[in-house]
Amino acid sequence: MRIKITTNSAVETEKFAEELAGRLRGGEVIELISDLGGGKTTFVRGLARGLGSQDRVASPTFTISKVYQGTNLRLYHFDFYRLSEAGLIEHELQEILNEEDVVTVIEWGKIVTDVLPEDRLTVRLTKSGEEKRDIECVAPDRLVYMDKDVA
Repeated sequence: MRIKITTNSAVETEKFAEELAGRLRGGEVIELISDLGGGKTTFVRGLARGLGSQDRVASPTFTISKVYQGTNLRLYHFDFYRLSEAGLIEHELQEILNEEDVVTVIEWGKIVTDVLPEDRLTVRLTKSGEEKRDIECVAPDRLVYMDKDVA
């Protein structure tokens, strides 16, 4: 599955992520790739809302992880930007990746590549204007159900 879309504002980026969240079943791993200020937290805000969470979404850069409770699924949001090695967080991540009622979002995931499943959704956000983002979503065939009517 490959989806390419351009959003013209943070609101549109959130809306796209919210629509994508409506297709999630649990057990998915989403790797977010973008530069600093590229819209990753905005994207996660839309995912959380799409899963039914009323929580305030903020970047976990300093806390490493945050959890948002949706209607039926929990959203784990990890940001490994500040880590030089995975350490104990790698073990915690492995446990979470095995939970079926969880959607896991990972930013700056190179440090934990060896524990990430190959069949993950990769979302690349590229800043192409002040608020404009080019978004590319790539996933293996097992996750093709996420492609239905998105974008």
